[in-house]
Amino acid sequence: MLKAGVLGAGHLGKIHLKLLEQSTKYQLVGFYDKDQEASAKVESEFGYKSFPTPEALIEACDMVDVVTPTVFHFDSAKQVVEAGKHLFIEKPITHTVPEAEALLELAKIHKVKGQVGHVERFNPAFMAVNHKINNPMFIESHRLAEFNPRGTDVSVVLDLMIHDIDAILSVVQSKVKDVHASGVSVISETPDIANARIEFENGCVANLTASRISMKKMRKARFFQRDAYISVDFLEKKCEVVKMKDAPKTPDDFAMILTNAEGVKKQIYFDNPKVDSNNAILDELETFADAINNNTTPIVSLAQGTEALRVAMQVISKFGTSIQF
Repeated sequence: MLKAGVLGAGHLGKIHLKLLEQSTKYQLVGFYDKDQEASAKVESEFGYKSFPTPEALIEACDMVDVVTPTVFHFDSAKQVVEAGKHLFIEKPITHTVPEAEALLELAKIHKVKGQVGHVERFNPAFMAVNHKINNPMFIESHRLAEFNPRGTDVSVVLDLMIHDIDAILSVVQSKVKDVHASGVSVISETPDIANARIEFENGCVANLTASRISMKKMRKARFFQRDAYISVDFLEKKCEVVKMKDAPKTPDDFAMILTNAEGVKKQIYFDNPKVDSNNAILDELETFADAINNNTTPIVSLAQGTEALRVAMQVISKFGTSIQF
């Protein structure tokens, strides 16, 4: 078992502490949080060991889980990596792209592994169909959330949209060609609602919308490719695959026959792949343990986390002066 510790014991940090304690692949050694009053409360309420300094915690670990506010990600991660410890870090990887690039280089120098907490990669609905997404040419995603002051230290792009940016980059095997975007600040000082159009060199276009001031929650993505349409509901953990192929002489009873404009008959199949129940955060932590133990590449590497941040920053750069109400 790998000895693991957590830097940051806020809302998400406490979730990570609980799951690391439950995991059969880690031995939880404790946590560090700079808020001494909060640390004492977490220690007394849950029984996790509180370390007096981040250095003391890092020294006691094989892997350190960084769940601090985004602005502190780089400094915390730098300490972990320079100590030669493996790094799990919540998304976004860092506050800026230069910080992410520097962290990536440090990890190479110190020969440690790192994984970024893009948890939607482990969403069971996405996992059930991601191998079926093949050369999509149009993608549409909507990620809407009710207002929560906890995430307003960053724009809605780094808070919510980056989940979909990472998922899309994982299935589109092409470089980003251009980005168009707009964002509006309604409640907080940074944009609360944003739309982005990401164009790839292979011709694929992704249209993403993210809002943290909606009346209801929604986390959906649709992928359109040659002769197939794939939808993923990240919130409800459901997915659907609609496939088309030339209709046979004897149509399938479970399929629909349509005739296109050229008079070609197509047979349409509807499929709802089996979605296995899981705890996505636990899965991402445990697959990272597997990557460390087996010396393999983590599912969401530091390099991939850096690319997701790079595209997110391109989106933000297109806002100019955000409109404020």
